Amino acid sequence: MKLNGKDIDKHLIDHLGSQAKQDDFIMLARTSDGRFCVDGSNVKRVLGTKDKKVEFVFFADHVLAYVKSAMGYPAYYPLRKIEMKRPVKAVLMDLDGTSVRSESFWIWIIQLATASLLDNPKFELEEADLPYVSGHSVSEHLEYCVRKYCPDKTVEQARDFYFRHTHFQMDEIMHGRGKDGAFTPTPGLKDFLVELKAMNIKIGLVTSGLYEKAWPEILSAFKTLGMGDPKDFYDAIITAGFPLRKGSAGTLGELSPKPHPWLYSEVSRVGLGISENDNAHVIGIEDSGAGVCSIRLAGFPVIGFAGGNIIESGTLGLCDRYCQTFEEISAIISK
Repeated sequence: MKLNGKDIDKHLIDHLGSQAKQDDFIMLARTSDGRFCVDGSNVKRVLGTKDKKVEFVFFADHVLAYVKSAMGYPAYYPLRKIEMKRPVKAVLMDLDGTSVRSESFWIWIIQLATASLLDNPKFELEEADLPYVSGHSVSEHLEYCVRKYCPDKTVEQARDFYFRHTHFQMDEIMHGRGKDGAFTPTPGLKDFLVELKAMNIKIGLVTSGLYEKAWPEILSAFKTLGMGDPKDFYDAIITAGFPLRKGSAGTLGELSPKPHPWLYSEVSRVGLGISENDNAHVIGIEDSGAGVCSIRLAGFPVIGFAGGNIIESGTLGLCDRYCQTFEEISAIISK
């Protein structure tokens, strides 16, 4: 494969995904931390996703992925080549945007928190802000808004307003009030989940959302679908845990969410008991660029789901397949 007149072995490009092409990524002279630069010998190429969240360093026989962090804690991970194998033993599913259509609601909460910081109830986010206020951690979303709209404020102040609005709105929703259409099950979700169960495929639900955000979504969706208690249905559920703030004990979640691999790694290895040797028999389903990177860095093949920001983020090349509906995904799994 030719890249700017120089060759990179096809097997290295295949580390990104079976459908990966040069045009899917941005060519860089060096990683943004300056640690690796293209020198024609040791480092063959540096490519980045179009949302500038993850960079890939190509060596002669392996690839590293550099996950950047708006909070100051980036990390490098090995990127392993993976191909989807059958039979499929487990399906790992994202929550927001994939299982439940709720992204606009959480963006609205970010907007409310920023409006409170500005003491301007009429404040609205711009269209250009959307890629930066979805798909990542709460703190990263808020850090972006603070930096752009109120640099005299802090992320900690923004988090305080965010959780005030979240608690109020969650309470309203749990009591049958609140924002209309906040949590809507994705069309075809029930049939898809039931079909997976009929095939004895394990199902893991994965979200970067904090428990207090995620659990009302899951409950709302299952209530709408008439599917009972989600804890009885899913084989494993993992969230980003509980927020770390004064007066209560928190859990790890704000610095290690998607696009880091840990949520997907843990739900598969610990939650479902799947050995790393069977990673090719596990499929992750995501609608966001951050989620796609998280699945791939965890070592699983990805089916991209339309409706999110996969194309805009430049992560389509990391997907083995890209589907519009759950029916299309079912056809791939049952082959």
